[in-house]
Amino acid sequence: MAADAAAPAQRPVRLLFVCMGNICRSPTAEAVMAEELDRAGLAGRAQVDSAGTGSWHVGEPPDPRSAAAAAQRGIALAGAARQVTPEDLTRFDVVLAMDRSNRDALERLAPDAEARARVRLLREFDPAAVAAGDLDVPDPYYGEGDGFAHVLDVVQAGCAGLLRALREDGRL
Repeated sequence: MAADAAAPAQRPVRLLFVCMGNICRSPTAEAVMAEELDRAGLAGRAQVDSAGTGSWHVGEPPDPRSAAAAAQRGIALAGAARQVTPEDLTRFDVVLAMDRSNRDALERLAPDAEARARVRLLREFDPAAVAAGDLDVPDPYYGEGDGFAHVLDVVQAGCAGLLRALREDGRL
């Protein structure tokens, strides 16, 4: 084999964003992370998806309020809600919970310690959130006003930090 032969392609890192119903926060995080990867020229190096810990919205599109807030920033939300499965916790490299309640549900669902270790809070990757001790992405579903825009701000900061961390540890 020639010394200058290209190295085998690295398997894309697989990221799963999880909230309660998979219609607000997690599809927002999925779309924001896809946008971050695209801007960084890394779209082919990662696979992003989202799911919910609950089943009540399965098959539904993203919440129109989330979609409208994202569209105002040029981000398109797509897909249909689905419920997370135990297999997701072994198939994805990092499973990013939107809040501690969802993290706890994911850890209970995990089939083993290795799968539990893949579960993280998205805001763990936002230094300002860590410094403030505020690691939950707020749920805007029952709120009004700028709650959906605020979630976008919070998610964008978390996804930017996640991208940095994945680059630093060599996964991207």
